[in-house]
Parts: sequence; structure tokens; C-alpha cells
Amino acid sequence: MTKNELHELVANSKANESNIVQISAVRNGEAVYDDCWNGFCVDSAVNVNSVTKGIMALLTGIALDCGYIADTHCKVLEFFPQYTPKRGEKTIREVTLEHLLTMTAPYKFRSEPWTKVCTSEDWTKAALDLLGGRGGITGEFRYTTLGLQILTGIIESASGRRCLDIANEKLFEPLGIAKHKPHGCSSKQDQFDFLMNKQPRINEWYTEPAGSVTAGWGLTMSAHDMARIGCMLLNGGVYGGKRVLSQEWIGRMTSPKVQLGERFGNMQYGYLWYRPHKHSKVFAAIGDGGNVIYADPEKGISVGVTGTFKPRIFDRVEFIEKCVVPLVEAI
Repeated sequence: MTKNELHELVANSKANESNIVQISAVRNGEAVYDDCWNGFCVDSAVNVNSVTKGIMALLTGIALDCGYIADTHCKVLEFFPQYTPKRGEKTIREVTLEHLLTMTAPYKFRSEPWTKVCTSEDWTKAALDLLGGRGGITGEFRYTTLGLQILTGIIESASGRRCLDIANEKLFEPLGIAKHKPHGCSSKQDQFDFLMNKQPRINEWYTEPAGSVTAGWGLTMSAHDMARIGCMLLNGGVYGGKRVLSQEWIGRMTSPKVQLGERFGNMQYGYLWYRPHKHSKVFAAIGDGGNVIYADPEKGISVGVTGTFKPRIFDRVEFIEKCVVPLVEAI
């Protein structure tokens, strides 16, 4: 497949690929492919949905590298000394950072209470109120977006800094990614618009009323910048000759910890990053709309794909491996 053929495939798609707005690829440290659709340009930012979780895993690693956090086995409540669990609540006291990162933390809800959390004045505290329960810690994989908000609170409590400031200084700037601004509004109407809007956005990160960034969604990025992040990870945490993240953390983050079921394509899960294949070292951060950071250590290829809101599109790994990777290898 040529560049023109891939462009036409996306441009004329009536199905899964119709919402793609950017694809970018880096091979062995060199940017080799960029293309855009639907009025977007290379540096346009897009709400990348749950790819945000993957970025939070990077910030957790930076917090560990900086000594803000001692270990992933620290108890969650150690970071919130002012928080008082409800009377008789025992499970929450045993939940660790490791549980949050592997999505094995227990919660009291069956389905995520979006209205309850997203209309509160402090989303981290609201998420803490949902943590624990009578069932204890079972190791069951429970994918959550709202519960992950606790991770923002942990990093900010441990460092005494805003997550967004750490991201700008220690992740985005070293990679040449433009500074991100806090989004600033969190009304119900604004949250809906942030998800559904199909126009290019600025570099920003959604923030809740207390001023903290959302951990499970709400970061905007371009596919070009996502491919840079993948490139840094493939280079052992070094970009432009400067260390951004420790190689040890990258190894831990991308190592399989949990086997997922059919709902998640039978993939494996590390620390908020997926391992799509059991017999391959490929890893990916994946979000709704088919937003993906894809990295193949064996081929030295990283790919960023962004897409606007479209229901029931989650995993674009197969598309990347079928259409993008062969093109990149042929360049």
C-alpha cells in the first residue's frame, strides 16, 4: 500500500476508519509518515480519550524516578492523610498504587457513576468514596475511568505539584511537544462538548473544579506527538539525547500483569498499557474513537492515530498492523 492508497482508504471509508483525522509514524527515531483528514493538520490536537491513561502511567514513572513516590506497593491512603474512610470500611485501607495501575482495585459500583463524580467539587475525593467495598481485593480486572482519578491525587499529593506542570516540564517539553493548558471548565454541557466536538482543539487537558487534570480521559494531543512518545519509549526513555523516563519503569509498565477477556480482545494489560499479542513485544495505549499510541520494539516503529468521537470503536491495532506498519517498512 502506498501513501496515496492509504490516504484514499481512510478518506473513502464508510466504516471504522471514517473518523480517523491523523496518522503519524516514526521508525528508528526518524519521522517517516504524517497524514491528515477532515480538516485537521499535523499539529492539530484531538481529545485522545483513554490514551490519557497511558500518559498517566508515564507521569507515575516520572514521579517514581524523581523520588516523589517510593514504590507501586504503597497504600493509596498513605497519600491522603486528611481523608477519613467510612466507618467499618476495611478494604480501602489495603488498596495500593499497584492495584490502580493494573485496574485490579475494587470499587463499590457496578457501573461508573458519572453524574455523581462529575458534578462533585472534588473528583479525586469522590473517586476515593467509591474505592473499596465488602468484596475485598480479589485481583479481578475492573476497567474504570472515574476511579483512576485517584492517581492524579496521588501524584499531586506526593510531589506537591500539579500533574499538568509535571507533564509540561518533564514529559512534553523534553519531547518538543507544545505546552498544554488546563481546560478550565467542567460543566455537564462542556463535558459533553469536549467528548463529541469533531473540530481541531488546542493543546489542553481537561480539569475538574479543584484544578486537577482528569486521569482517565481529557488530554488532547496530535498523532505526531503521540508517535514521538512511542519513539521515546522504544528508545528506552531517551529522546534527543536526554533521558525522560527510566528504562526500568518502561519495562515494568509494558510487562503483562493481567490477562484480559473477550471484551478487550483477549489482550494483556500492564500498567495502563496494553500488550495486544502474547507472542510479540508490541505495546499500546488505547482510547475510544480508535485513538492509539502503538509501539513495536522489534521493528523500531511507533505509530500515533487520532480519531474524533464515534461509538463502538476502540482497538485499531489490527488496522495499524495491516495498513500502516507495512507502509512504514517500505519507506
